[in-house]
Amino acid sequence: MTSPAITAPGTPEPSSLDYRNMALIITGHALTHWYPATFYMLLPLIGAEMGLSYSQIGFVMTCQFAAGALSNVPGGMLVDMWGRKGQLMALALFWVGFPYLLMGFSTQYWMLLICVMLVGVGNNLWHPTAIPLLGRMFPTRKGMALSLHGMGGNVGDALAPLAVGALLTTLSWREIVVLNVIPGAAMAVFLLYFLGALSFAPKHAKSSPKTAVSEHQGGGQSLDSYKQGLRALLRTPGLFMLTLSSSFRSMTQGTLLTFLPLYLAKEMHYELVWVGAVMALLQLAGFIAAPIAGHLSDTMGRRTILISCFGVSGVVLLLMTFAGGSTFFVFLIAVLGFFLYAARPIMQAWMLEATPRNMGGTAIGLMFGMQSAGQAVAPILAGMIADRYGLMAAFYLLAFTIILANLMVLGIPATEGQAKHD
Repeated sequence: MTSPAITAPGTPEPSSLDYRNMALIITGHALTHWYPATFYMLLPLIGAEMGLSYSQIGFVMTCQFAAGALSNVPGGMLVDMWGRKGQLMALALFWVGFPYLLMGFSTQYWMLLICVMLVGVGNNLWHPTAIPLLGRMFPTRKGMALSLHGMGGNVGDALAPLAVGALLTTLSWREIVVLNVIPGAAMAVFLLYFLGALSFAPKHAKSSPKTAVSEHQGGGQSLDSYKQGLRALLRTPGLFMLTLSSSFRSMTQGTLLTFLPLYLAKEMHYELVWVGAVMALLQLAGFIAAPIAGHLSDTMGRRTILISCFGVSGVVLLLMTFAGGSTFFVFLIAVLGFFLYAARPIMQAWMLEATPRNMGGTAIGLMFGMQSAGQAVAPILAGMIADRYGLMAAFYLLAFTIILANLMVLGIPATEGQAKHD
């Protein structure tokens, strides 16, 4: 893609209701990331208590991502056919938080694996629901809207390590996961109250100020209509390469989030408070990058910005293998966070533009399904490498996967992503 997105004439402008709903969706997205970010911080303690090896710790995340991979595509199909996006987002948020409550009472490794698999299912129902909805609300500014959505995730990812690092000075990890269910449950009720009764009213129809829906949001569709849309989706040029590139990028991100806290704690001997601070720095850099990358991709084109982000990420990861244990290593973490997280909303916007409008949930479900499949493989592979060659060796795997992601982008047809279905 070499030019900004094109939107059909007469596209409705976003309303004040769209902006309010976007704020709610961004807040909910922050919480869907709060929980996994909490878990990454607690993994070293859980691993130490249960006597887990690096491979076993990696397999924990493999199970979570494998469950997400299996549930993403059916979740996307449900979104496109059911259409009740407010209800689905509330369900997703609750489903993310509740398994962590159960985790607080687990005493066996297999119980831990079941809990993280349940998290994988719930967390991956959110994105096929929220991302296409935002794309419809802001059709001419998809990159910016999705970058703001991504910033919500960065906020959750950044604040959770700081909060958990502070709480661990007085509470056990089991007490934290039990208390942690409260904000998610409260936000799920909030979403259900404001967005759960979406009526999908036609344009200009009267509706309650509390639950009104803009004309951009649309409803469900019949099975025959869905089948037609699915056939059109599968014929989309470059669809496989785009989802595969997204998968390799997520392999890099998921493995980094799994093993970076372990490296900081075990190899650099950081206290957990400082581990949390460094992880927050990673997310802060992503938070800053998101709106910049979103705006540039809307104006300069997705492909150009995406290749730049992946290229710099690969170089930084290679530099990190030489800077291990130093202050410069921490600086490189921030640089990596800026470019690695900047790519996420760009790929999502590209996917929405390249696929039929009524298949947004399935398209995003397919993308996140491929991402979860990649993330399911990467942590266990990185764990095996770390057990054999040391933790720093896992960072070579990260550099390799982000380079592959860039190669996939180069293979996507140049005409891709021109919003032909909008």
